[in-house]
Amino acid sequence: MTRLTPVDPATATGAVKEIFDGPLKGKHFNIFTAMANSTAAIRAYLGLSGTLGGPDALLTAAERELIQLVVGEANGCAYCVAAHTALGKGAGLTEEQTIAARRGSVPGDARLDALARFTAAINEKKGWVTHEDVQAFRDAGFGDGHIAETIANFALATFTNYFNHVNETEVDFPAAPALV
Repeated sequence: MTRLTPVDPATATGAVKEIFDGPLKGKHFNIFTAMANSTAAIRAYLGLSGTLGGPDALLTAAERELIQLVVGEANGCAYCVAAHTALGKGAGLTEEQTIAARRGSVPGDARLDALARFTAAINEKKGWVTHEDVQAFRDAGFGDGHIAETIANFALATFTNYFNHVNETEVDFPAAPALV
């Protein structure tokens, strides 16, 4: 049972109704119905996720989903792991890559592997990555803009992970495969 009362999109009013009828039309997932208790919180989520997925973004949809999977697994967020497994597959990741990303490494794809390792390093080192971590990321073809976006995507993932932890959001996506 969730801790926050979900906002019913059918009875929402004002700005929240506009959000459910606009950018979240057809996406009335449990995380959003709970987050909609605060117009500022749902707008913050939509603003950051929209910008990071917008035309100025350097990271691909698959790369952004990979970051979500690395961070979601590290933070033990079953909701985000399930959601981003499904979304990652929709963005072109294979099931094997979604599982590997949750382990912090994607063998067989040097670029995705570097991104997973760099994201895991950010998490494990609380942002205090080494020069070697940054250089390995750059050696895989990533530049300063990619580093900045990886950090921003990491922040978005942490926001949603912690939101789901506090709320105890019920998972409304297919369960992610178990790590064995």
